[in-house]
Amino acid sequence: MEGDCLSCMKYLMFVFNFFIFFFLFILIIFLAELSAAILAFIFRENLTREFFTKELTKHYQGNNDTDVFSATWNSVMITFGCCGVNGPEDFKFASVFRLLTLDSEEVPEACCRREPQSRDGVLLSREECLLGRSLFLNKQGCYTVILNTFETYVYLAGALAIGVLAIELFAMIFAMCLFRGIQ
Repeated sequence: MEGDCLSCMKYLMFVFNFFIFFFLFILIIFLAELSAAILAFIFRENLTREFFTKELTKHYQGNNDTDVFSATWNSVMITFGCCGVNGPEDFKFASVFRLLTLDSEEVPEACCRREPQSRDGVLLSREECLLGRSLFLNKQGCYTVILNTFETYVYLAGALAIGVLAIELFAMIFAMCLFRGIQ
């Protein structure tokens, strides 16, 4: 009889600790997601066209795949079929790119049109493109292309985040109700 009572007490203590642990775990995740959402909202103004243009002109090195910044920009330009932030004219002011190419290329190879438009695609005319001939060049800037592509997904991601936060809030309330019911 005494052993059964102690077993019951041990079980209740386990359940008590489990609900508190569950509540704290969900609370930590909830606060982390909420903080990320607030920071994303606050710093969204920093992701401007001018910021990306400044960074591109300062750091872009052309077809240098060992440089992470340049390799990322090359992948973006090839994937989205765009050139620079605002267009091919961005590379007229890209000091590192101009220095490395000795002004022999107007634009990097990543700006050239491909068939199909992918990393494995065949360049329509490499020489004509590098000289800046508009027929063989992606003329649209990446900022506009990416903004248009992700505009619909931003609202979906925001709605999904709000839904997850609501579910977590209900889970915390449910855990506390069960905890209070045990006491």
